[in-house]
Amino acid sequence: MTTSVRTRVAIIGAGPAGLLLSHLLADAGIDSVVIDSRTRAEIETTIRAGILEQGTVEVLEATGASERVRSAGNRHDGIELRFAGEGHRIDFAGLVGRGVWLYPQHEVLKDLIAARLAGGQDLRFGVSAQRVEGADTDRPRVIATDADGAPLEIEADFVVGADGSRSVAREAVTGSSTGGYFREYPFAWFGILCEAPPSAEELIYSNSPDGFALISQRSATIQRMYFQCDPETDPTAFSEAELWDALQTRVPGTTLREGPIFQRDVLRFRSFVAHELRRGRVALVGDAAHTVPPTGAKGMNLAVADVLVLERALRALLQEGDERLVDAYAQTALRRIWKAQHFSWWMTNMLHVAPDASEFDRLRQVGELRSVVESEHGRAYLAEAYTGWPL
Repeated sequence: MTTSVRTRVAIIGAGPAGLLLSHLLADAGIDSVVIDSRTRAEIETTIRAGILEQGTVEVLEATGASERVRSAGNRHDGIELRFAGEGHRIDFAGLVGRGVWLYPQHEVLKDLIAARLAGGQDLRFGVSAQRVEGADTDRPRVIATDADGAPLEIEADFVVGADGSRSVAREAVTGSSTGGYFREYPFAWFGILCEAPPSAEELIYSNSPDGFALISQRSATIQRMYFQCDPETDPTAFSEAELWDALQTRVPGTTLREGPIFQRDVLRFRSFVAHELRRGRVALVGDAAHTVPPTGAKGMNLAVADVLVLERALRALLQEGDERLVDAYAQTALRRIWKAQHFSWWMTNMLHVAPDASEFDRLRQVGELRSVVESEHGRAYLAEAYTGWPL
């Protein structure tokens, strides 16, 4: 037998986008059901990077979605661009009066899950969406199976696909699970987590003849670092000594503080924007709608921006019968999405060494980096985009 559930908004995906949307809708008096194929433990313990724009932090704090983001997160007022053996600080606070917070995504998810459960949210873990039906009707449905494998149907006034880059909802919107504009990059990041104190006060983005490296942070005792590699690299193919050597050669001028490496992975680089973000009463947000390379730190922040636009549109539609903001959702969201795509592409191509790069390409790249760091306007553009455009 199929269990049927009725709600105003059905949200597929209990990631940052889906949970924040349900939180904002609840404040407006609009009920929702949130489903996710993962368990709560899987969501809360999968370690993910998190650089939050100032606007994202302000939203999480002002709405009560997170009480820890400022106290447990670390504010950074700049980054260092390193190239040609020299470091150049981009002073976010001095240039645009804003900053970013290092606060891992899984910590944001812990906060959001706790807030939603405390608010009585119908949040269902282990529920797998199979498809979305009736997008062009006023009663779209999510066809799913519950945690026990039994059929489940959720009927709603609106369905939101916040279910990540392998979105089930995307097919109902675009006609294809892969329908979108796509770019794959010829390099990846080899990432490590290690037990060590920070090697620098702020993040270091380093361009070197050997390739890119990012010296990032997690906490006072755990650090995250990356170096550019081939997408087909085997994460187990290197000894710890080889990994530290690869990182150290790409950040000349800084002596890395080493420690035991307890996690390693290879992160592929892709850019994607769905052909459509909405069809009828189904819309996409977050990674279901777009993905960006991590170089620009835009992923979770872009999801929050989507949610703010869609939440306003849903309030107008469901409380006032006004369809204008829903009709404008895609156009409004895409303006920011393509700006973020450009910034992420720009940072990626400026800092990484392409496999077929010539000596001309390398010298031109250094010229580009100098054009940024030696211009107040260039530094200000980077600072403005990195810390986030107004929401």
